[in-house]
Amino acid sequence: MSERGFAVTHLDDVERRGPFTGAWHLPVRNHFDIGSFGIGAYVADEGVAVIEEHDETGSLAGGHEELYFVLHGHATFTVDSHDVDAPAGTLVFVRDPATRRTAVARDPATTVLAIGGVRGQAFEPAPWESIVGFWAPLSRGEYEGARQILEHGLEQYPGNAGIHFNLACCESLAGRTDAAFEHLREAVGSGDERMCRLARTDEDLAPLRDDPRFEELVR
Repeated sequence: MSERGFAVTHLDDVERRGPFTGAWHLPVRNHFDIGSFGIGAYVADEGVAVIEEHDETGSLAGGHEELYFVLHGHATFTVDSHDVDAPAGTLVFVRDPATRRTAVARDPATTVLAIGGVRGQAFEPAPWESIVGFWAPLSRGEYEGARQILEHGLEQYPGNAGIHFNLACCESLAGRTDAAFEHLREAVGSGDERMCRLARTDEDLAPLRDDPRFEELVR
C-alpha cells in the first residue's frame, strides 16, 4: 500500500497459484491485504472448470454469499442444476451458501472474479485460504513442504475437518500410513458427512483402503 493509502496493479501481475483442478487462482485479497471482503480471480482454458463445483457450507468454506463476474472469455455456470450462459460481462450472484455451483470455461483464458462474505457479519477469511499454497508442493511430490503449510493452517483452525483430510492425503502419498490414519480419524470424526464420501473416492487415499483400519473408520 502506498503512503497515499491506495495501491494499483494489473491482474496479470497478481501471483498465480495452482492450477487447482485445472484452474489458476489469483489471490487478489491477499495481494492487497484486503481485510473487509473476500475477492479472488480464477483463470481456466476451454473445457476446464474455472469455478470448481462446491457450496459454501463445508469445513473449509466461509459460509459466504458470492458474486461471480466473468471478466474475460465465456463460461457456462451451473447453479442449483440450472445452466447459465455467461459471456464476458455477466454477473452471477449466489445468495444461499448451501447452493451448489460450478462454472466451465468455454473460451481460452476465461477469467472469473469471485467476491464474497457473510451477510451482516464482519469479514473472516475462509479456512481454505490458509492452506491454498499446499497444492503446488504436493503435486511435485514435495510432501514435507505441503505438510508444513497444512499444519500451519491447522494451527490457525484447530480441528478443521478439511485440513485434517488434506493432511491425511499428504501423509498417505508420503507413505506415512499411521499419520495418515490419525488425520483421517479426526476428519471423519468431525461430524462432516462429506469426509466419509471423499475418503472413499479420493485417489490420494488409495494406499490406505486395503488396511483394515480404513473400513473401521469409513462406514
